[in-house]
Amino acid sequence: QVQLVESGGGLVQAGGSLRLSCAASGRSFSSYAMRWFRQAPVKEREFVAPISRNAGSTYYADSVKGRFAISRDNAKNTVTLQMNSLKPEDTAVYYCGAKRTLSSSSYDTGGKEFDYWGQGTQVTVSS
Repeated sequence: QVQLVESGGGLVQAGGSLRLSCAASGRSFSSYAMRWFRQAPVKEREFVAPISRNAGSTYYADSVKGRFAISRDNAKNTVTLQMNSLKPEDTAVYYCGAKRTLSSSSYDTGGKEFDYWGQGTQVTVSS
């Protein structure tokens, strides 16, 4: 069993920065590929950025590329999302998800459902 708790959300002006954290409890955090998602009001959930188990592979949605950076620390059981140059359209609830994968070097989860989700943290960017 893995529990995920996100933190770091808040209200920020456009152009500002926030750093989200996702803390995992339980064992074998390094067995899970991690991913940040977000869901804005009346919109479907969308992926933001995944990261492989060994942190060697990452990817970014076009909407955040060049502005956001995902990282993880397997010793501390955390994954972070550094968000810079925030825009009002980044306003959403941000979630982290964990998916157990065989490969340590790929963030690809094969389109399968994630095993665990956090409760989300609200990010609001004012114009």
